[in-house]
Amino acid sequence: MDVSTLKTGAPKTAEGRFRNNYRNDPHGGTSLLAFLRDMRTKPWQKPVFQRAENDPVWLTANRKEISITWIGHASFLIQAAGLNILTDPVLSKRSSPVQWAGPARIAPLGLEFDELPPVDVVLISHNHYDHLDANTVRKLVRRDAPEFIVPLGLADWFRQRGINEVRELDWWQSDHVFDALTVYAVPAQHFSGRTASDRNRSLWCGFVFEAAGQRFYFAGDTGYGPDFEEIGRRFSPIDVSLIPIGAYLPREFMRAVHVNPEEAVKIHLDVGSRRSIGMHWGTFRLTLEPLEEPPQKLKSALLAAGIEPQNFLVMQHGQTLRKEGLGAS
Repeated sequence: MDVSTLKTGAPKTAEGRFRNNYRNDPHGGTSLLAFLRDMRTKPWQKPVFQRAENDPVWLTANRKEISITWIGHASFLIQAAGLNILTDPVLSKRSSPVQWAGPARIAPLGLEFDELPPVDVVLISHNHYDHLDANTVRKLVRRDAPEFIVPLGLADWFRQRGINEVRELDWWQSDHVFDALTVYAVPAQHFSGRTASDRNRSLWCGFVFEAAGQRFYFAGDTGYGPDFEEIGRRFSPIDVSLIPIGAYLPREFMRAVHVNPEEAVKIHLDVGSRRSIGMHWGTFRLTLEPLEEPPQKLKSALLAAGIEPQNFLVMQHGQTLRKEGLGAS
């Protein structure tokens, strides 16, 4: 589908900072201080997540079959059209600007860096530390020199590190990669920033991408809103969607920027997804809900919506789904 004639782009403030289409809560002030206090003081229990058995040798050799492997959080290896595509790769031990402090990885890496096949394309949804990791990016560039597809305003971060194979997209813009992959940036309801001074200076987005006759949707990081109905109007049906289900409590603070499982099910329906996979849970402790809770809440939400569980899956860290498990043709 060519959406170039429908392109609207992301709105900006008078100061040149990007905005959401529908909701722009400040997500700070006293509510942020209360959240940070609760994260420090409220007791929590570290769950035990097992890594699924997978086959890095097969993944490295595979250039024909569609497959999806969950590395953890929002990081997936997607194989389609002979390409190896990574989403928001964070393979460091911490989601943080430094590796001696910050949210530590709770679950095992689904794939170690040396187990990744040669990477062709990397999709980056925004610049938060749990989605854009400098150490992982540097290692990918040194080994594979992939193409990076990023939202508007984020290419400067890469160029400052000597990385020039970067393509920026505004909402609804598209690009073609290696003649086998078409990527569209689509709206998400979130925000950006890595420091105290760069909030919303670069854009955030999801991606719809088409390869091997299949249409995929990577929602990135987002709250719920009318954007998803518009994505559905332009792209439905979508064969496989990767939709966040975690990092949602306390609800009054997180609602504007992170969906809960019930809202994830709404996104599944809004975009016309044939099959969805839950992400953004069980990897880093970023919010107050128990880390193992999102799949339980998702199960209840699917039951309430009358959706078969196999149509909205939860993967084990490291698990690979091949075309039969994805329902791909």
